[in-house]
Amino acid sequence: MKAPYFKRENFILYNADSLEYLSEMEGEQFNLIFVDPPYFLSNDGITCSSGKMVSVNKGKWDKSQGFEEDVKYTERWLGACKRLLKKNGSIWISGTYHIIYKVGYLLEKLNYSIINDIVWFKPNAPPNLSCRYFTHSHEILLWAKKTDDTNHIFNYEEMKYWNNPKDKIKNKDKQMRSVWSIPLIPPKEKEFGKHPTQKPLELLTRIVISSTNKDDWVLDPFMGSGTTGIACSILNRKFKGIEINKGYLDLAIKRFKQKEKKRLIYLPKKRSDITEYL
Repeated sequence: MKAPYFKRENFILYNADSLEYLSEMEGEQFNLIFVDPPYFLSNDGITCSSGKMVSVNKGKWDKSQGFEEDVKYTERWLGACKRLLKKNGSIWISGTYHIIYKVGYLLEKLNYSIINDIVWFKPNAPPNLSCRYFTHSHEILLWAKKTDDTNHIFNYEEMKYWNNPKDKIKNKDKQMRSVWSIPLIPPKEKEFGKHPTQKPLELLTRIVISSTNKDDWVLDPFMGSGTTGIACSILNRKFKGIEINKGYLDLAIKRFKQKEKKRLIYLPKKRSDITEYL
């Protein structure tokens, strides 16, 4: 078993190829797995970022190897994740149309039980430059449990009272619905740099709160800059993350150490944006 790249109590990071390391891990140890996998959308196109025209290419890891190979790769990590989930565990996967329909098909093939599909609406999404199609302003999150005959964790009351004023879709103190309005990452979350597919802390805190309890174990096999781990650390969950790029691991460590200096002073029962209390 590979030694951790960084370890601080219940925050453990590994520098490894995800598929290789997943196969070495002990089974049935995680209550939640969050996966932000390669979307395979690096196709030499262009997009708009901060008002500038930039390449959509993220790196070799995001290049499609063709339909069959992309499906095989996705099935491998989904199968590995299922082995690692506890009996009542669940998995969240984020994606755009480039990958998410393959994921949905494979979840059923591998006998997961899909609980919800969540639309993450991005109110500040960048415009499309070609003006030849609708502007991409959302991602899909698939939430599934290990098998159909298990009782998964869902903190209904926590979600009902998750009243972030920035989410214009959520009705105050009403049931959380399956469309979430969450802006792209704010500048304060890019203080030490950013990963090209970094997710907002608000998104991950919402997911972690909804699907785990205090002291549960959470895994992120494509960790990037560590947002899932930061959310877990804030919320008193235990975290393991895998990332092949040492630069992103170092970024995650800087974010974690910054969080350590700022203790969570108050976690309100009817919270708005949890990051306000850091």
